[in-house]
Amino acid sequence: MRENHIKNIEQEVLSDNYYILNKITFSYLMKSGQWVAQMREVYDRGDGAGILLYNKKKQTVILTKQFRMPTFMNNNPDGYLIEICAGMLDKDNPEACIIRETEEEVGYRLKEVKKVYEAYSSPGVMTEKMHFFIGEYTDNMKVNDGGGLESEHEDIEVLELPFTEALEMLHTGKIQDTRTIVLLQYAQIHKLIEV
Repeated sequence: MRENHIKNIEQEVLSDNYYILNKITFSYLMKSGQWVAQMREVYDRGDGAGILLYNKKKQTVILTKQFRMPTFMNNNPDGYLIEICAGMLDKDNPEACIIRETEEEVGYRLKEVKKVYEAYSSPGVMTEKMHFFIGEYTDNMKVNDGGGLESEHEDIEVLELPFTEALEMLHTGKIQDTRTIVLLQYAQIHKLIEV
């Protein structure tokens, strides 16, 4: 790894309507030893956490379905994605965040979760790092219907699916969210649910 490979960093805010979009200009030291001027747009939306909820006894997982405008703008005909429960950290630690989001989005109150990964979502353009969790749920943990917060205009459909059906949706392309693919494959590899 080269040290001191970046200099002359300048930052200009292009938008701060919802999150922050910065234009970053900098000098980068190439392997050849030549310094080149570069520019990147960097979207800072904070870090997030996501969880795959699974039930060994019922052999089910809980996923969500919600409208995602960027996917609609990129050839997803209705704009809906099937996803894991997830949310922004909002200054919480990742574990507290995902426990909160689980209750808000899908209506289950978890006491414990297990962190399995930490990774950058889209490092070419976003600063976001996702914290990935798994959590076992039972029917007696259900405290409400979920669906998200009205104050945040969330309109989330809760899906409790047989694990085998979720895997089939992954293999047929009905699940197109990378975070969800990662955790479903984690569950399959680690045999969280026997199929």
